[in-house]
Amino acid sequence: MTEQSNRRVLLKLSGEAFADPELGYGIDPLTVQRVAEEIAEAQTHGVEVAIVVGGGNIFRGVSQAAKGMDPANADYMGMLATVINALALRDALENAGVTTRVQSAITMQELAEPYIRLRAIRHLEKGRVVIFAAGTGNPFFTTDTTAALRAIEINADALLKASKVDGIYDSDPKTNENASKMNELTYMEFIAQELQVMDTTAVTMCKEHEVPIHVFDMTVPGNIVKAVQGDRIGTVVH
Repeated sequence: MTEQSNRRVLLKLSGEAFADPELGYGIDPLTVQRVAEEIAEAQTHGVEVAIVVGGGNIFRGVSQAAKGMDPANADYMGMLATVINALALRDALENAGVTTRVQSAITMQELAEPYIRLRAIRHLEKGRVVIFAAGTGNPFFTTDTTAALRAIEINADALLKASKVDGIYDSDPKTNENASKMNELTYMEFIAQELQVMDTTAVTMCKEHEVPIHVFDMTVPGNIVKAVQGDRIGTVVH
């Protein structure tokens, strides 16, 4: 059952969820294709979709090389990993019949448009999907914070965090079999309990601008469509 009707959403996709199931890193073509097809289906319901993709699946493969490296330099490597994912997702979306634009916070004109807020909004209004790559363009900011920032900038109705977990728990369900899933909680409850699903900076930004956060499992087929439509799945932070 649909709780609310979204007009425009920012979909945050976990890079790790794109990884090859056996290797734990790289890009699994079948997963990217399924995600693209779900986004294409969601668009048929008239929702404008912008996307931020993480880079963990790419960066994990070179993370050993980053140990001992200057932290800022390592972060730039991570930003480039998100560009690789963005280009892969764009290709899959175009194959699914969805006109897509990639905007990068780091200028690379041969591959993507530069990030320009009003241009991004115009793309969305014309029915195109916009993928925001390269984070904020600055080191020391996570892709969760990027997602919150872009959601605010494009006036999104919700930030949808798609990952490999089915919601927010009061403790880590991997280490605590008695962990309890929460269907909804406030921004302040999230911050006070120091939950690790998103970083505090991202949640604080959403709180200040009243952007609800929906955390759900993207590995379940059909969940992306449900989340984009506004169905109650996972956990809602508001």
